[in-house]
Amino acid sequence: MQNFKDIEKLSIKLNDTCNAAGITRVLEETFSAVNIYIYDFTSETLRDFSKSWISIDEFGNKEKTKKLYKIFEDLKNNNYTLHDNRLYYALYEGQKLIGMLEFAQSLNTQTLEFLKVASYLVSLKIQNVILSDRMQKNIDFHDAMKNIAKIIETQYETSYIIPIIGEMIDKFVCEHLIYIFINNKLVWPCACKDEKIFELLKCLNNKSEYILTPDKKIGLFPLISENKLIGCIVTKSTDNILSEKEISYLEQLTNQAATTINRANVYAEILKHATLDALTGFYNRRQLEERIKQEVSSAKRQKRNLCAIMTDIDYFKNVNDTYGHAAGDLVLKTVSGVIKHQLRDYDIAGRYGGEEFAIILPYTKIEEAQMVAQRLRRAVEKTKIDISKVNADVNEKLIGVTISLGISEYKNGDNEKILLQKADKALYTAKENGRNRAEVYEEVSTNLS
Repeated sequence: MQNFKDIEKLSIKLNDTCNAAGITRVLEETFSAVNIYIYDFTSETLRDFSKSWISIDEFGNKEKTKKLYKIFEDLKNNNYTLHDNRLYYALYEGQKLIGMLEFAQSLNTQTLEFLKVASYLVSLKIQNVILSDRMQKNIDFHDAMKNIAKIIETQYETSYIIPIIGEMIDKFVCEHLIYIFINNKLVWPCACKDEKIFELLKCLNNKSEYILTPDKKIGLFPLISENKLIGCIVTKSTDNILSEKEISYLEQLTNQAATTINRANVYAEILKHATLDALTGFYNRRQLEERIKQEVSSAKRQKRNLCAIMTDIDYFKNVNDTYGHAAGDLVLKTVSGVIKHQLRDYDIAGRYGGEEFAIILPYTKIEEAQMVAQRLRRAVEKTKIDISKVNADVNEKLIGVTISLGISEYKNGDNEKILLQKADKALYTAKENGRNRAEVYEEVSTNLS
């Protein structure tokens, strides 16, 4: 009768739980210290259910890992076994061994009798939690698919779209590193040091299906749209293989991502002339403000570094007055070309107005932004511009110009206007202090020259 009451009590407690931590807590209250190991038949690994479903192969203790696998094999012939004064009790799903409970000490005969029934309750609860997690993952997956499809409705910059796609995919293969390549060039994240991946990329074409390495730890999923290979999504793990479910997720996500990225490229090409300044090739003011808004939003969401630089050409009015507006246009075009050459592919530059430019530096700390600013300043200072191309009457064929720069760093709570205002104030300080210099915005601006 006592066992029946204990079983009823355990059943009520288990019914009140909804996750691995809750099940572990109930078992610890009932049996003292206990660990739960569940066998994942897809990856053929034992996993510590009580510690976020982590593979025991990641414990780092090879001797312990080997011992646990041996014990699991032994339990196929016995309901329980003793090792090193610890009791291991089998968990079944029907006739199939799916895991085991590890107790810190051996149990008395009465408790073992109790476990005959209790283990089935525990096993059933664990299966329900795993099933619920998988169902939720399916719901999240379909939500992600819809979200990727919606991105293109409001965004067309791949530099903005791709990190979002990468983060979404990472949710469904969280034990793998994710890389996104466009035209065989890594665009997300910032680095990939595995030469094997770069070799495998050479095997892809517009007819390719996904590629798995023999150990199933690296997968390449080509981005193909309108019969064109536009890139590839790569997954890599040192410990875990890709399951059939994960492969299915990746195939569907890759197909949707390919469509989204391709549409973004087409849309961007259509809008190119409407978003770029015709003289400099930089973003125009309207598009620049939109891009800054996106980068500030990403920096806030991802808690990443972001800096801005405001710069203009020193004494530009004198150039126009002395050599004519055609010469002024040539100076603007030349300086913007020098700036563009010094920036990274994912940096953003725009013509803010007249001879003033704004530069946004994603993933950049203030110290790095200072170095970029000084590099830009020196590069412009060294450049000589042949204005005789546009004004044959000038006595002075080659002229040089300098720029002044103001630098600001995104702080929590800043919006795009505040970020640029801070950089603009630093630029004003640079001009006050003599021009051809860079200043960083602080409560009291610091001289960087």
